[in-house]
Amino acid sequence: MNLFTGTRSTGGTDTGNRFRPALRALAAAAAAAALAVPATAATATAAPAATPPGLSCETGKHAIDDYTGFALCRNNGSQTQVFWVHLVCGWSPDVDGERVTLRPGQSGQSTAHCGSLGTGIGEIQVRP
Repeated sequence: MNLFTGTRSTGGTDTGNRFRPALRALAAAAAAAALAVPATAATATAAPAATPPGLSCETGKHAIDDYTGFALCRNNGSQTQVFWVHLVCGWSPDVDGERVTLRPGQSGQSTAHCGSLGTGIGEIQVRP
């Protein structure tokens, strides 16, 4: 039916068929754009946070478990410091490790574990 004139076409090929390839291409492009946005947003990570002043830290993943991360820190300052490791866990919720209190000159480690249903550790941060 022609929506402008209100008449039906009689016989012949359907005039809507000539627009179907263009509509299919438009639908495919829209679907690809919609799928690309969440995938990009999910894998994007923020810039790593700076180590708190007075601490020198090394961070990493466990040697045999990609879901466990750690922060090993030394207090080089003159005041007691508290720190913990923060893991950005991809699809799982982010997690914090145990709080560690260090007197001047002491070293300590904080560990945390991402949920196993997620995509693993995306980023490791040291929080004051």
